[in-house]
Amino acid sequence: MSASQTAAPQAASYQTDRAFFGHPRGLAFLASTECWVGFSYYGMQSLLVLYMTGQLLKPGHIEQIWGFEAFRSGLSLLYGPVSGQPLASAIVGLYGALAFATPLLGGLIADRLIGRTMSITLGCILLTIGHFLMAFEQSFLIALVCIVSGMGLAGVMKAQIGGLYAPADLRRGDAFQIYSLALQAAVIAAPIVCGFLGEKVAWHWGFGAAGVGMVFGLMVYLSSRKWLPPDPIARGAEKVVHPPMTAREWRTVAVLAAMVPVLGVAFIGNQEIFNGYLVWGKDNYQLNLLGQTMPVSWLLSMDAFVSVGTTLFVIWFWHWWARRWKEPDEIVKIAAFTFIAACAPLVLAFASLQAAGGHKIGLGWGLAFHLVNDIGFSGIYPIGMALFSRAAPPALGATVVNGFVFCVFICNLLVGKLAGMLASMPAPTFWTMHAALIAAAAVVLLVFAKLFRRTLAPETEADR
Repeated sequence: MSASQTAAPQAASYQTDRAFFGHPRGLAFLASTECWVGFSYYGMQSLLVLYMTGQLLKPGHIEQIWGFEAFRSGLSLLYGPVSGQPLASAIVGLYGALAFATPLLGGLIADRLIGRTMSITLGCILLTIGHFLMAFEQSFLIALVCIVSGMGLAGVMKAQIGGLYAPADLRRGDAFQIYSLALQAAVIAAPIVCGFLGEKVAWHWGFGAAGVGMVFGLMVYLSSRKWLPPDPIARGAEKVVHPPMTAREWRTVAVLAAMVPVLGVAFIGNQEIFNGYLVWGKDNYQLNLLGQTMPVSWLLSMDAFVSVGTTLFVIWFWHWWARRWKEPDEIVKIAAFTFIAACAPLVLAFASLQAAGGHKIGLGWGLAFHLVNDIGFSGIYPIGMALFSRAAPPALGATVVNGFVFCVFICNLLVGKLAGMLASMPAPTFWTMHAALIAAAAVVLLVFAKLFRRTLAPETEADR
């Protein structure tokens, strides 16, 4: 993604300073920071629905949360009156949605006001505070606000990764794959550490471990600033100048915006892993491991471990394909892997039939689900980020890139509603519904690929 344009002398310096383009240390520092951010976020995410259903929303605890009744009244406007597991799922859905929506606002703040580096620094600080506040029941809602705000500001990191590469540099896609691998490494470690401490020792120990991880993330980022691309926002008396957007750029933004809700539906199988899947897995899987009951949150570590392999497979697959044939358009790639992702909930639908009558099922079903889901997700999310990064107009660089994760906002809102249906819907029907929705999104993406191929194609001299 090319950076925002500044006053003429500074813009020229930014475009010609190749020392930062593709610099491995810059990518390494940003990926490491994102790893710690992911460790803290997914460490808490692995415990959130279990913590609420197991303790926080029960009598004697729910009354301790500052402002919860007012919050619950507001939540009912979105999800209707809910209690118990549906209430927990609704909170997780709304929290996850806001955590992925606020980066759009964070992108605007970075592009127009304080710059990317300051935005990410403030975001890391807020994340650190929020995770430590999770150690207290009273400050639960304050902690969620801090974490959501921190995710919004720190989400600009994706734009900094894009800024490491010249607009036509093909290494950008691989960089986002490496970024995704860093996240997956964090998701492997976070449930093992935070999940074990939270489920086996005390919930607040797990949340505290997430806070410690965020302290390391802040330290890594502050030490990386020497190797980051120049911040494309002018300082001092210099005025930021944004050239007018062309008609083609406006059309591009419109197409990307129209793709967002479709991608939101495509992700529901993956995002359900952090919500209804954990509740379903706790009731249906045989969780015995070496004579001990395994924390159900470790299913997320299984997912992330499998995801590392599937991400490497997808990288290898497209390199192998490119040596033999012309690569398809990015949207075609995304649509093909969305069809694969639609098969994953079908695995759980069949597993639910095996679990009928209270029978526990083996984790082999879980492994099959995660394998299919992660092949699909590994071909959707990184390629989607690369598409939005490449196609983003310079004047709205960070905003458009962060707009990509707005699809996860939509997805989590939807999952918050869908997960609540688990309490009243037969499990085979529940998972088949997810598969049907994802398959429908894949069909719509194929239509997008047909209609908007020219609009999202790389810009040529004739387009300028």
